[in-house]
Parts: sequence; C-alpha cells; structure tokens
Amino acid sequence: MDSRQPPHIPITVFTGFLGAGKTSIILSLLPQLPKDYKVVLLKNEFGDVQVDSQLAKQSSLTAVSEILNGCMCCVLVGQMETALREIRDKYRPDRIIIECSGSAFPATLAFQIHELERQTHNDLRLDAIVTVIDAENFTGYEDTSPTAKMQASYSDIILINKHEHVDEHALDILIDNLNTLNLDTPKIKCNGRNGVDPNILFGIDSKLFRDSIPQDIKDHHDEVKTLTAYRGFPPTCHNHEHHDRESCTTHTEVDVDKDVLAGALASLNKESVWRVKGFVRLESAIWILNWAFGRYDLTLLKGDTSFMHDASIRFTIMGDKYELNRKPIPVAVKKFCAELQVQVM
Repeated sequence: MDSRQPPHIPITVFTGFLGAGKTSIILSLLPQLPKDYKVVLLKNEFGDVQVDSQLAKQSSLTAVSEILNGCMCCVLVGQMETALREIRDKYRPDRIIIECSGSAFPATLAFQIHELERQTHNDLRLDAIVTVIDAENFTGYEDTSPTAKMQASYSDIILINKHEHVDEHALDILIDNLNTLNLDTPKIKCNGRNGVDPNILFGIDSKLFRDSIPQDIKDHHDEVKTLTAYRGFPPTCHNHEHHDRESCTTHTEVDVDKDVLAGALASLNKESVWRVKGFVRLESAIWILNWAFGRYDLTLLKGDTSFMHDASIRFTIMGDKYELNRKPIPVAVKKFCAELQVQVM
C-alpha cells in the first residue's frame, strides 16, 4: 500500500431529492483535489438510462460503478456491499463517493456501511452523509415528500444549492424550514458551479446510524415513478424466414429540433414531473439532457455514442408516483411525448 494513503478508505454519501444537483457538486470537487488523489464514484440511478454516469465518466474520476433499476438504500443494499468491496480490491482509492438516487433515504445504507466497518476491520469507513438541498424547489416538495424531509433531518452536512435563483427572503424561509427539521447540522451555501471546498466535506467521521436505525424512520418511502421515453427505429427484417444479420437493416435516426425540445420541456408540469434526463440527438451529435423543475442543461456527450445509433431520444421521466401511475397518463406528459414523437415504455 502507498504510504501516503490513510489506513482506511473513507466513504462520503451524497443524498438529496431529485434534481438537487448532487452530480454537479460531486464533479466540482474533483478539480480541487490533488491530481494523484483517487476517487471512485458508486452511483445509483433510476431506470436503465445511465445519464449522470456518462457525465461522470468524462471527468477525472478514477472509476464509476453503477447500480441501476432499484434503490441502493433498500432492495439493492446487498449489491452496494459487493460493489464497495470490489472497488476497494480493484482500485484501492483514496475515497469512495456514493451518490444515492433522488428518493433514497440513506439510513439503511449508512447502517450497512457501519456493518462493513466491523467486517473489514475499519478498512472501509463512513466519513459523512451530505444532503444537497435545491433552494429553489425544496419548500415546494417538502410538504409532499417524507423522503425530502428525512434527508434533511438526518445528515452530517446540508449543502444549499441553487440559492442564486431565489431572493434573500425566500432563502431565509428555506433556512428557517431546514432549522426546524435539523437545527444542529451545519448548512453551507454552494458557490454556484464551483460547488464547495472539499475540506469542508471530508474528514467528518460520521457517527450517524452507527448502532441502529431509529424506529420511526425504518420505512423507505417509495415516492417516485419512472417512465422511459424512446424515439427511434428497431431493426427491420426483410427475410422473415431467415433472421440472420444480413437480412436485417437498421435506420439511422434524424436530429431533434432544438426549439421543439425546448417547447416540449416547457410544457411539463413540475408538480407531477420532477426530473427528465437522458440522451437526445441534436445538430448531428448526442447530447446529455438534465431537466429538473423547469430548468435544464445540455452537455455534449464525448466518446462512444453507438448506443444511440438507432435512436433520437432516450429519456427517463421521473415524478410523483400517484400522478404518473394514472391511466391515462397526465395530459402534460402526453403532450410532451406527442411533441417529441416519443413512445412511453
């Protein structure tokens, strides 16, 4: 082992509701770390569209490990334990960062990491649970989301993100609400795209959930419904009796009009749809879309884009499970899909 390395591998867990900006803050930490400091990200994503992981792979992270199609804080806890051991054995990083899905409450996750501490003789150790708060939208969903309240209530540090989008009065109300939920935990405003100083987040040595999970928070609140939206063409077989490679052709999809995309996103109702993320073909290139509560970013996808050869759009739509489970689907979602000519799966 490199003598520079600590005697254990610290684990920092980032939680926060959908669209709070967890991935952006994690990526903003990397340029502030020493060039030889190895960080591996273990990320839990909704659905099977690996959007944030593609962004992370374009960064200076040593590696990105993914757990998809489930919640790492409950049904996929076993996969999380396996992934942490594999990361330790394969990379021996200076730090592991876990990014939970937006609806995850990390009590079970933290408790299991403390169990791993005992099993690995403190080789893997929980350093901190960091909760990211969306200053612009938290007061809107805290009344309807028990998970958002729990995330803010049980944390070592609360990061207030996107505060530049609200006025001082709204920020004061937000901080009052956060103090009501969790008076003692430090609340730190992020510095826009520059995030926060890693020295503030690293070296906490969390004691949360070390011995048990409080009885009143053992239940996981499954509040989010996901839909997959796809626009593209499957292979077409010309010889229906011989389904070999030569008898099938593929269709290369055309670009999506940028104004049509903007209009479709503007039509969404953020009371029922909280997040849309995925890949879209614009201007003969593949872009990563991140939309949350009315704001969105587009980032050019570098590297391998072959998975989009037969598609113009691959989106994961996330929102209130009661709204998105309705039959038929809500009018705003139906309009969004119609404008982009996507199929919902």
